Amino acid sequence: MDKAPMTGGAMRILILGGTGEASALARALAGRADCAVTLSLAGRTAAPKIEPVPTRIGGFGGAEGLAAFLRREHIDRLIDATHPFAATISGNAVAAAVAAGVKLLAIRRPAWRREPGDLWTEVHSMEEAVAALGREPRRVFLTIGRQEAGAFAAAPHHAYLVRTVEPLEGALPVPHLTAIEARGPFDAAAEADLMRTTRTEILVSKNSGGAATYGKIAAARSLAIPVIMVCRPEKPEVASVPNAAGALRWLDAGDHTGPATLRDV
Repeated sequence: MDKAPMTGGAMRILILGGTGEASALARALAGRADCAVTLSLAGRTAAPKIEPVPTRIGGFGGAEGLAAFLRREHIDRLIDATHPFAATISGNAVAAAVAAGVKLLAIRRPAWRREPGDLWTEVHSMEEAVAALGREPRRVFLTIGRQEAGAFAAAPHHAYLVRTVEPLEGALPVPHLTAIEARGPFDAAAEADLMRTTRTEILVSKNSGGAATYGKIAAARSLAIPVIMVCRPEKPEVASVPNAAGALRWLDAGDHTGPATLRDV
């Protein structure tokens, strides 16, 4: 485990990462003499992108383990910049920040909104997404990540195109499967070409928000392909900003900024 350097007088910051926003914030803070930054990654990706700040890999052992880390490392600010679907770690961040007396900010990128021409069916779980595919065999483009692809083994009559960052391996044991390994961003034109080439009939996506993977949503709209959209899980109400720039303003405002004035930061 790498640790943030002991820098006298510097604000000690822990970023819970794994997103583009976390990377952007880490890059913006790298090299600043007034900040000692540690980026924490869950370890689900075998070859994570290298960032210019000390990085630790792996879990903390729940809220208690995270609180212990915050105390031990004398962390001043905790930034939850995890994925919109990482509800467990976000809950742990709140509990740990309270227990350790550390100020917490969440970076929560806006969700995608339905636009004219979108053919969305919104669901609240992977099990609901599987059911929404129906009983008739379809050519399904799954873009939900490796961790949750296994839920679709319950509907083996469909033909699946699955795109993941990590190798899918045996995560989805179905007879009709094409796996693609790729990391975004993906533009709309390329996504439309892929969907036409593979004769995609329906897209399954999490509502992750952001620009990096929005191309598939725009492409589905342009091709009149229906989308099963998995809604975000509920997360605790905490002070939040939509991007890394907002987090920088919060950090630079110091103790003068609280939840009531955060919208002005």
